[in-house]
Amino acid sequence: MQRGMECSMQCKAQEAATIRISLEDGPRQVAASSSLADLVAQLGHAEKAVSTAINGQFVPRSQRAQTLLREGDQVLIFQAIVGG
Repeated sequence: MQRGMECSMQCKAQEAATIRISLEDGPRQVAASSSLADLVAQLGHAEKAVSTAINGQFVPRSQRAQTLLREGDQVLIFQAIVGG
């Protein structure tokens, strides 16, 4: 197989294995099988220190591991402010 064709096939396979999502600071590529919990950990946030939303919908901490990210999701990760 020619080198250029091999790279092309590998690049397409790599693209298929990732998805593009949007975070507050811009677009990001993540593994296609990533959950919201995976993303929170990958970004270095303590699980209990942040709140999360996808496409404007709050996602409780208890649902993050089973909430898979999809192409084009807009993800918001923020620190909840408690007080009054």
